[in-house]
Amino acid sequence: MPQDPMDFEWSYWVEWGRERILWLLAGHLLVSQMSRLLVEKYKPWCLMVYGMAACWLLLGIKGFAVILLHAAISFAVAQFQLSLLTWLCSLILLATLRIPAVEETKRRWYDTENEYYLLLFTVSVRCLFCTSFSLEYCWHAPSQKSSHSFPWMLAYVFYYPTFHNGPLVNFDEFSKQMRRQEAFSVKTNLIILIVGIIRIFFWWCLAELMIHLMYIHALYSSALPLESASYWALGGLALAQVLFFYVKYLVLYGVPGLLLQMDGLKPPALPCCVSLMHSFTKMWRSFDVGLHRFLVRYIYVPVGGSQSSLLGTLFSTALTFAFVSYWHGGQSYLWYWGALNWLGVIVENGTKRMLSISLIQGLIERFLSPRFRRRLHAVLASVSTSMLILSNLIFLGGNQVGKIYWNRIFMEGSASDSSKGEEKFSWDCKELEVLDEDSRLQIPAGWPWATLTVLGFLYCYAHVGIEWEQKCAAHRNDANHYS
Repeated sequence: MPQDPMDFEWSYWVEWGRERILWLLAGHLLVSQMSRLLVEKYKPWCLMVYGMAACWLLLGIKGFAVILLHAAISFAVAQFQLSLLTWLCSLILLATLRIPAVEETKRRWYDTENEYYLLLFTVSVRCLFCTSFSLEYCWHAPSQKSSHSFPWMLAYVFYYPTFHNGPLVNFDEFSKQMRRQEAFSVKTNLIILIVGIIRIFFWWCLAELMIHLMYIHALYSSALPLESASYWALGGLALAQVLFFYVKYLVLYGVPGLLLQMDGLKPPALPCCVSLMHSFTKMWRSFDVGLHRFLVRYIYVPVGGSQSSLLGTLFSTALTFAFVSYWHGGQSYLWYWGALNWLGVIVENGTKRMLSISLIQGLIERFLSPRFRRRLHAVLASVSTSMLILSNLIFLGGNQVGKIYWNRIFMEGSASDSSKGEEKFSWDCKELEVLDEDSRLQIPAGWPWATLTVLGFLYCYAHVGIEWEQKCAAHRNDANHYS
């Protein structure tokens, strides 16, 4: 059965995984377990040497030299112990990845585009690791510099499970956990490995089924199907797109996360299910946890964060999203995505601050029952979720996809009615038919019916997410109470 070839990221990492990366990760696991069993004290250096050898083997001597040069420059600049200078160095190193002449030079090092892209993705992620180490170096006292030496930087930068695609682990967490020597149990680690492999295999099978049966990305590659699909199909495609992205990162982050556990480290939590997301804030905190910790620790809080004035909070949030948009590539659709997320987070936090004012809070508790407050929360969350989904569709499909959804759901609402009859579209892999059936439940065309229907469904989704969040919070409180 032919698969949807249009999701570049999944196809790319699956191909590399099968060819080399999974074998190199298996080698890392072997070296890690042997070093934990025999020479626990020297485990960081054993893993550092293995990571450097794997980098050399996969990226070649020139790719290895580029990453080593980035680390050396970052370490040299960090000696001045100026955070602003460190950030300037990091941004310049990141900018070199987008200089056409440098790109062409690197392309000539390799026989295929895939090899060049592997270097590009790896160096982009390594830039964040170099930044984390350098800023931690700037912030620590001279007496603590022994734990922030250049060998420790190399051990961190060349740690292989997170080498090509993350997840991101800040240096302070990595260093503390790597230095901590715990009792090693072969039986316990074997159980963790077997259970982890079974879970990841299940997620991988689910992702493969979706990409072989649903052809989501092929549909998103052309405007015509989206403009002609019924509202039900349009909503289903949006849900399928974000759910596939979630399952994909369960695999892409699940594999290195499992190896982190086997090494005695605590990996960032895996992405939370997108069906439970009902706010921009929760999405950023719960999807890519490692990236969120990086942004908060090194950008948001140092610039001022929520403890500063209103303008300070606006600026620090804007700077955070500007950086994450630039780091992802800086294309125009990424700036729109970043701007929507910035606006969403600002509106949510502003609403939360306003409702926390003692006078307003007192009025709400006095005149609104708990059940009504819950419903009001879900109503507000449905609006936030609609904008969150729109921003994610822009991130995954580009400006054109976002514009189509905005026009059809929130503006004209009748760009293409489901009563147009039968239309057929052909792809190399499959023929898709969009049929009109009189008996099918249809959403009335035109604003505001499409918008209200979408918000109604998201209202129900928000209730599920709020209930899940409250139960998780209660479970954590019970666990803390008895611990």
